[in-house]
Amino acid sequence: MRWHNRLVVVLLLAACSGPADSGRDRTDAAAVADPGPEPPPIKAGVAPPPGPYAPGFDALHYDIALALPDTGQFIRGVTGIRIALEAPERDTLALDLTGLAVDAVRLDGAAAAYRQEDGKLYVTLPADAGPGDTIAVEVAYSGRPDDGLIIGTNVHEQRTIFADNWPNRARFWFPSIDHPSDKATVEFAVSAPEPWAVVANGVRVEAHEGAPEPPPVESAGAPRHTWRWATDVPIPTYTMVIGAAEFTTEKVGDVCLGTTAPARPDAAADGGRPCIEVSWWVFPPDSAHAARVFRRADEMIAFYSDLIAPFPYDKLAHVQSSTRFGGMENVGAIFYSEDALARGRDIESTVAHETAHQWFGDAVTEAEWRDLWLSEGFATYFAALFFERAEGVDRFREMMEANRTRYLESEWTNRPIVPQSTGAAGTTTADTSAASLFDLLNANNYQKGAWVLHMLRGLLGDSAFFDGIRRYYRAHEFGNAHTADLREALEAASGHDLQSFFEQWVFRPGHPRFRTSHTWDAASHTATITIEQVQPVDWPTFHIPLDIELDTPAGPIRRTIEIDERSERFDIRTAAEPSAIRIDPDGRVLKEVMTEN
Repeated sequence: MRWHNRLVVVLLLAACSGPADSGRDRTDAAAVADPGPEPPPIKAGVAPPPGPYAPGFDALHYDIALALPDTGQFIRGVTGIRIALEAPERDTLALDLTGLAVDAVRLDGAAAAYRQEDGKLYVTLPADAGPGDTIAVEVAYSGRPDDGLIIGTNVHEQRTIFADNWPNRARFWFPSIDHPSDKATVEFAVSAPEPWAVVANGVRVEAHEGAPEPPPVESAGAPRHTWRWATDVPIPTYTMVIGAAEFTTEKVGDVCLGTTAPARPDAAADGGRPCIEVSWWVFPPDSAHAARVFRRADEMIAFYSDLIAPFPYDKLAHVQSSTRFGGMENVGAIFYSEDALARGRDIESTVAHETAHQWFGDAVTEAEWRDLWLSEGFATYFAALFFERAEGVDRFREMMEANRTRYLESEWTNRPIVPQSTGAAGTTTADTSAASLFDLLNANNYQKGAWVLHMLRGLLGDSAFFDGIRRYYRAHEFGNAHTADLREALEAASGHDLQSFFEQWVFRPGHPRFRTSHTWDAASHTATITIEQVQPVDWPTFHIPLDIELDTPAGPIRRTIEIDERSERFDIRTAAEPSAIRIDPDGRVLKEVMTEN
């Protein structure tokens, strides 16, 4: 099937002023044909059914042109998507779009039959469409976004517009295959009133022949400027964003990755890589605090580039925004809570967390929502690793202890990180613990996930662990991964069989609860240490290598033992009775110690 090299698509967000008429703005209605009624929106964050999300369809590229309104919230638009047909199981394409009325759909330039139902836009495919074809879909739509594109005022009562898509809220403002397993490139052309600036994914690009142009809109008379941004690598829809406001923008620095790193498509002809510009974009009253919070943002990129792989994108902007989250890891344009920055909170650990997401979550994205720990657990642990390097091991231990405490005090200890999984790559099973995807933002995926990585590091050693992490990253960069893919990479790097480790720590609930006691036999100079695992019976009996340290008058004695039963005894010869016994003195195991003497 033939397809257009470039879609000519226009998204018109008309200005809104004056009283509404039948739920639609009178100014907008006078400018264009009367739109249809807006369908009721579906609930955000509903977990999809198990199985492949859009089998047979692969979104390759989104072309979106936006004309941001000076006032009001009513939008009109046409979004274009280039989609590859791999092995469609039906003659209908299902796109995610909710709460906005569809005015027309075109398929390869011709009018197409469609229907809207329950947050989906169903488009009938041509009878001759088949595997290997690529189609160009254009969707004209209108209405007031119920979510996803947040139009309002910021903490300083200034008008702003920000996208906020996680987990599946892109569908509230543009049609898409709104799932992390489907990644695509995106290009924005955003017309905004001055003195606004617009930030988005990717880098600034020039207008080119056939590029979509934002249409003129009725405005309050302010001059307008068009901002163009584009990515050259595929990214998840939940990270495809724009932000528009009056910003103060400051460059933190450039991170130049050197000529030894693999070249990107836009790298210099000599094989070198471009330097990465790191900047912050904040509301003017908050710029002094931003300078403090983001002062080491370039150091973070340099650290992770050296530890994992070269930074995967072309720039990184840190943006104050109206996201509902403390931070949102949008590719190349991280959004932070406007309130946290306005109140002067120290969010540098959040900056490290969201920066680590550019590798884990963005470049390597979980294939299914149930594997979210591959994003959040990694970002939590690698944030601590930055502070281990920058401020020392005591700071790292402090952060990991805070992670341990938060997990232990949570309501999620009785559930596994990945529910009902066999651990096989590509296996799909129901996630019965999270009917709402927002429930996945829990201590299992964040804090316990970080501890799983820390324990793997302790088990394998730094060399094999980080080699395995790099193998995992290289194998799945700009794609998707399952938990089994991580296990495979770590096993290849270390030579260890990690099946039982992943089974007990990832696919089963809980953690060990140790009860310890000891006796002393003066005649044989032997301390007998009893270690019991007293966690609930439906939690695993953990198999763990564990260090024991005994304080004696002659100095500390340390032994490594293997724990694999509910109750075990170990004899350790000492010259005198130990004054104290500590299990796991270096804090390498996620555990509780119920009693100790």
